[in-house]
Formats: sequence, structure tokens, C-alpha cells
Amino acid sequence: MELAIYNIKGEDTGRKAQLNDEVFGIDVNEHAVYLDVKQYLANQRQGTHKSKERSEVSGSTRKLHKQKGGGGSRIGDINSPVLVGGGRVFGPRPRDYRFKLNRKLKQLARRSALSQKAKDGQIIVVEDFTFEAPKTKDFVNITKNLKVDGKRVLLILPDQNKNVYLSARNVPDTRVMTASDLNTYWVMNNKAILLTEGSLDCVNNL
Repeated sequence: MELAIYNIKGEDTGRKAQLNDEVFGIDVNEHAVYLDVKQYLANQRQGTHKSKERSEVSGSTRKLHKQKGGGGSRIGDINSPVLVGGGRVFGPRPRDYRFKLNRKLKQLARRSALSQKAKDGQIIVVEDFTFEAPKTKDFVNITKNLKVDGKRVLLILPDQNKNVYLSARNVPDTRVMTASDLNTYWVMNNKAILLTEGSLDCVNNL
């Protein structure tokens, strides 16, 4: 697959970028994408939720009234879950939500996500660029020139670039990451992917 390479002014440079068909041209496996996204979101969960059960509520353990003869229902102590202020039955407990996926399945999911974006025409190849100093206005101008302003944008760089990262940090719905950190969730969660020319070698081998 070939895509035109644009400069930061939004102009076609006349050169073409060669995208690996094994990464950008496969049949999309939606279930693999679902599993990888599910794993990513599960791994973000802290799992620190907790509610007090009957034995943990602060209150007397004295039986409120005798079992029989009072004309009322049977009841235990004031910590009973049926009473206001009592413990909670089967409440949430701290747990780890992480689970494992095979490496080949995660690779298939990434390639399926990139192939879907390529089919939808949401991938733009851009010449490598940098800023002399962090400046949000300069980055916003690039998104306008490439006609992706107002969209959720993912910029993929070959290496860490502090000035580009700081310039894009305050732009809504924009994320910057290196090609080696690319994952299925962030590919699917954006409407435009700006793929820098220098990151092609790494992305073509994902």
C-alpha cells in the first residue's frame, strides 16, 4: 500500500510512503481487536473498590430483641444488612482485573486496527518535524493544514520529542506517542492518525 507524504503545511511532497500490506492490508479480526481493547482497559483499573461487610461495620453485636413472642420479625444485631447503616451483602472487594493475552493475538489486533484505519482513509503520512521550542499554536496550525483539527488525533513519532509533546499536550483530543508504544486501544480511539515518516520502519514491523 502506498500513501502520499505531506509536509507540515499540508502540501503533497510528491513522494510516496510504502506501507507493509501485512500490517495495513489484512482482513480485520474484530474479536481480536475487542479482546486487546478489553485487556488494555482492564489493566487501567485500580481495583481498590471496597465496601464494609457485616463483620466490619461499627456497631453493637447485641441481639435487638428476642427471637419469639414479640409479634415482629426475627432479627439479629444492628449490623444486619437489612437495616439502614448495616453491612453490605456481597459488596465489592479489592481485586486485580488484569488478564493475559498471547503475543500473536495482540499483534493480530494491532494489525487489524491499523488495517481498518487504512481502509477508512484515516492515516496520513507526514514528514518528520520538530519545534525549536514548545508552542501549542504551531501544532494547531499543523492540524489545520492537514485538515484534522477538531478530530481525535494520534501523532506517532519515531522517538521521544519533548518539544512536540509539550506543544500538543494542551490540544483537546490529541495524543502523542512513539511507534514502539503503539497499541490497539489508541489506534481505534482516534479519527485521524498522523504517521511521521521516521516512524514507518518501526510501524511496518509491528
